[in-house]
Amino acid sequence: MDKSILHLENTDIYQSDNLVLSNVNLKINKGEFFYLIGKTGSGKSSLMKTLYGDLKLKVGSGSIVGFNLKALKDKEIPFLRRKIGIVFQDFKLLNDRTVYDNLLFVLKATGWKDKAAMKSKIEEVLDHVGMKTKYYKNPFELSGGEQQRVAIARALLNDPELILADEPTGNLDPKTSLEVMDLLNKIHQSGKSILMATHDYALIVKFKQKTIKCEGGKLFEVLAQSSS
Repeated sequence: MDKSILHLENTDIYQSDNLVLSNVNLKINKGEFFYLIGKTGSGKSSLMKTLYGDLKLKVGSGSIVGFNLKALKDKEIPFLRRKIGIVFQDFKLLNDRTVYDNLLFVLKATGWKDKAAMKSKIEEVLDHVGMKTKYYKNPFELSGGEQQRVAIARALLNDPELILADEPTGNLDPKTSLEVMDLLNKIHQSGKSILMATHDYALIVKFKQKTIKCEGGKLFEVLAQSSS
């Protein structure tokens, strides 16, 4: 039985018509944590966007949480995104509604109906990220670190099999970055698989995990013991 939660085989990653990564092979098994590193423009974001259905997979074969990326239809993308949690660099929270209502919006959009179940789930994920007492605030009243905690809570709402974190500490100061990383680490230890794109080498050194790198149009695994 294949226990991979993400599997790309001989795939080419395109950003519109430009080939950004060629012959990508990647396998992430349930419960694994991978960093995705590489300079700006090296293809990290394009790879991430392909994984959550923003960019089409044109060449090679790929599967993620049971979905065939090559055959993915537009109408299937919302279902794919229910099974993965996505955390963005710029939080993407709705500023005109409270933390609670931000999360409620996602649950309603992904098909939840039972009010009591929704309330209970929102309280559970906010508690998990240490934001339960700030449920009534609007995002603009929160610090960057708090907003990212809410964004992580949002990513956990549908109990995803895989979390894709695209530069989740990119807009945060070093101390806050460590706190957010600590939280992602705890989530990983609870059994979640995580693929995190980052350029923050201090975090990679402090929280050692498997690391893959985009460079020169290729993706390859970096051996953990090198500290370069």
